[in-house]
Amino acid sequence: MTTTAACPVCNGRRVSAFLQRSQVPVHQNLVVSSRDAARNVARGDLDMVVCEDCGFVFNRSFDLSRLAYGQDYDNTQSCSGHFDAYLDGLVNDLVDHQGVRDSVIVEVGCGKGHFLRKLVTAPGAGNRGFGFDPSYVGPDTDLDGRLVFRRCYYDDACTDVPADVVVCRHVIEHVPEPMVLLRSVRAALAQSPQARVFFETPCVEWILRNRVVWDFFYEHCSLFTANSLSLAFQRSGFSVQRVEHIFGGQYLWLEARVSDSPSIETTGQPRTAALAKAYGEGEGELRRAWLARLAGLAACGKVALWGAGAKGATFANLVDPTATLIDCVVDLNPNKQGGFIPGTGHAIVSPAELPRRGVRSAVLMNPNYREENLALLAQAGIDIDLIDWSER
Repeated sequence: MTTTAACPVCNGRRVSAFLQRSQVPVHQNLVVSSRDAARNVARGDLDMVVCEDCGFVFNRSFDLSRLAYGQDYDNTQSCSGHFDAYLDGLVNDLVDHQGVRDSVIVEVGCGKGHFLRKLVTAPGAGNRGFGFDPSYVGPDTDLDGRLVFRRCYYDDACTDVPADVVVCRHVIEHVPEPMVLLRSVRAALAQSPQARVFFETPCVEWILRNRVVWDFFYEHCSLFTANSLSLAFQRSGFSVQRVEHIFGGQYLWLEARVSDSPSIETTGQPRTAALAKAYGEGEGELRRAWLARLAGLAACGKVALWGAGAKGATFANLVDPTATLIDCVVDLNPNKQGGFIPGTGHAIVSPAELPRRGVRSAVLMNPNYREENLALLAQAGIDIDLIDWSER
């Protein structure tokens, strides 16, 4: 368990608590096959704090030993055509604009290998890929050896892979000591002085500013601002080329190079600290407002959530822990359909199940998917009210 009061990124001591939740499920993307098992998953506490020196946000009560990333863990998002097109955009940028061609690519936390496969099979790219992830499921090699997977974490023991490019998407937020991860990546690149790295992670300022209550959950123990992410890389032996907001502002995308003498600038982050304080003071009212809104919707018919990923699982646990207000959770991932939400036991169903269950409205967990899901409902002839939380 993390007990230090110092910031893991900058070692600053001006660390302020702003959000506490007790006994939340430690896994949001665990595939659970029975309602009883879902309600009896491992739990832990949130004690979210913000560093006023660099803006880093972390869970001071996080206990890594409670988590188990294995074959029953599934955070696949590519079942959505909208998200898959977003991944294609990232691949096109890397290959066509960043010159990631004829390269050895390492993906840290490759999941099921979907994104790495896109980078390797991009027309004319000529890339080879090595994916590292303990939850990977599939063949060890593919594409005549151009794609290789290892069911382990990537660290300084992996120097046998002379990487030209390291990609890491939505992993660092799961790591309680992010500097250890980054320094391990840097050590693994000791023989690759020209290597470039590309990292993607949620933007905590977007969460705070938009007051997205379901974007704070146990798996995400380390949340970054653009400033704290850049600083973490600089302190780990990288020269940061750029950090930008992508995916409607929800994510940060960082590009950096290996460097022996990166410049380091530490500046106070009163804006992030103020946002965190305001969020913490207002979360109770936000939850009450959502309960009232859901009760109003339920008076007109059954209510569903749309999205059984971390956002949907967190929201269900926050507002309906006994599964009495929300009928079910919709998801496009067939591997999750027929399963149950960790913590609450809400059934996870396909969109086609909604009419049979008598669902009249569904709360969309991520507004980026609104147009895609409206089109899906129209094509299937399903008449429900899709509620976009961002349209308050």
